[in-house]
Amino acid sequence: MKKLKIIYAGSPLASSIVLKNLIACQSDCNFEISGVLTNPPASRGRHSDLIPTEVAVLARENKIPVFEFDHLMSEARQAISPLGADLLVSFDYGRIFGPKFLALFPLGGINLHPSALPKYRGCTPVPAALLNGDKTLGVTVQKLALQTDEGDILAQTEIPLDGTETTLSLMDGDGESSKVTEAGVKLLKKVLKEASNSDSELIGKKQSGETSYTPFLKKEDGIIDWNKPAFQIDCQIRAYTPYPLSSTTFDGIKLLILKAKVGEEKTGEKAGTVLPYRKAVGIEIACGDGSVLVATELQLEKKKAMDYKSFLNGARNFVGSILG
Repeated sequence: MKKLKIIYAGSPLASSIVLKNLIACQSDCNFEISGVLTNPPASRGRHSDLIPTEVAVLARENKIPVFEFDHLMSEARQAISPLGADLLVSFDYGRIFGPKFLALFPLGGINLHPSALPKYRGCTPVPAALLNGDKTLGVTVQKLALQTDEGDILAQTEIPLDGTETTLSLMDGDGESSKVTEAGVKLLKKVLKEASNSDSELIGKKQSGETSYTPFLKKEDGIIDWNKPAFQIDCQIRAYTPYPLSSTTFDGIKLLILKAKVGEEKTGEKAGTVLPYRKAVGIEIACGDGSVLVATELQLEKKKAMDYKSFLNGARNFVGSILG
């Protein structure tokens, strides 16, 4: 059994969690990570400092060569080719792999995708699942194909959802583990063990079933329509955490609803109306079909996030107002 040499491609925190787990199991799974592909440092914060990705930081801590390219053109191929890697492993990288780049890897490439493909192809599968109120979230390891998320399926599982999860909690969790990364690592270990016993590209099964695509998220996607039922608004708030977050307006000022839940009460008030305060419940807001959303954490523009009690202490005229 030969030792597999892989290149790992990823960028954000969730991808670094997967990388950390793969680093820890290199010996047991009979592979070594020869290099890491990640996005170049990006400007962040008030002073626009260039900050490397979480994947880059972790790789350097573990003495793994890091490659940061804006585009995977000839320069990238010339840098990666001498490493002699057998397989490309990708999760949340943010760049497209062209045919010349994929040809560098005798066993091809595999990609971890958080959906039950072919459902929710594209860049925002987790927000899409939460927005639709799904009861499960799929996790798939697929072969990398030239068309986005159309590769054959190598392994697939489902995560049960209880209706309280956010995109942030599912992807990043506590920074060390999350539901998506835990399930994904298990699938990747299985596939990598199979790859270490193969001299050719892995064989998967063709995708079948209803195909759907997820779009890039825009800031305006987070604007709350209070005419929708509370259940749909709650799904939106959780789906759009951490981006683009869900917002409305109060006295012409942008107001973020950061945490909420569906209330048990019904009301005849106009959608968007802030209902009289009831202790130890939250701030109740009238929604479409007479349902009620209970906001528990809010943030006015240019202010800090607050729990509902602290928020009401500073916004005396909030109750009775109509949001949006």
